Order: sequence, then C-alpha cells, then structure tokens
Amino acid sequence: MAERTSGDGVRPSPNRGHASRERPNVNATILKYSLWCGVAYFCCMAVAHFFGLKYPLLFVYYDVPYHAYQDKIISFAVVAYVCLFATAARQRSVVPAALVSLAVTVAGLALVNGSAALASVLDGRPTTAYWIQTGLIAGYLAWLLVFYLRSAREP
Repeated sequence: MAERTSGDGVRPSPNRGHASRERPNVNATILKYSLWCGVAYFCCMAVAHFFGLKYPLLFVYYDVPYHAYQDKIISFAVVAYVCLFATAARQRSVVPAALVSLAVTVAGLALVNGSAALASVLDGRPTTAYWIQTGLIAGYLAWLLVFYLRSAREP
C-alpha cells in the first residue's frame, strides 16, 4: 500500500501526538511547484487568447490567420487546464489526468504541425517555430512525468 502524504509533500509523522515532521519529499515538492508553474502558464495563455495577443509560447500558431471568436473559445477551454493543474498541484491523485491531458495536447499539436491544412495557410513558410513550441511543451510533460514517478518512490 502506498504511503500518504500531505499536499505539501511532507509525510505525516507516525507519532501523531508529537510536532515532529519527517524530511519533505523533495521530488513531490518539485512536482507541486512545477504544476503551479503550469497554472501560471495556462493563465497567461488564456489571457493572450482572450485578448488576441499573438506571442509565441502563449499562442502556438501566432502567425496564421484566425477569427477572434475562435480565440475567445480557446481562452475559455484553457481555463479547464488551469483548474486541472491547480487541482493536481494540491492532490497527487489528479496528476495522471493532467499528464494525459498534456500528452494528448502534444500529440494534437504534432498532428496539426504536420497537416496539409496548416501547410495551406503558411504559403510555403516553415513550421519550425511550431515544432519548437510543441517540443517545449513535450519537455514540460517529460519533466512532470519524471518528478511524478520519482515522488512515488521517495520515502
């Protein structure tokens, strides 16, 4: 049976009546703060999409034609990521759902990056910038996965 931890990555002391605390789970702490960084990133992304601020990293396809109403819809949908990652930062049992959602996002971006539909609006321009952004998001996913797995093994 897996040991339980509090939301701050500290394992409760078996001496319940005493104030002593065991060593914090460093990997769980890194995971928690990394998830909170995701919350901040997704908040910025939602604001950028809502106001049409087309900056790379906040707007993956920043230089393609778009309709403002589509970006408003995306901004509302990104709020689901904000809520999911905030909940995952507070409750370890939710982390797998956050990892799966991010993995599906990376796969979806990769499919769009290689699509004929995107190529048709780029007029021969390269997709390098989109692949870099997709790679950075995949790197964030890998980072979270590593610390999720490490935190499960650390006493």
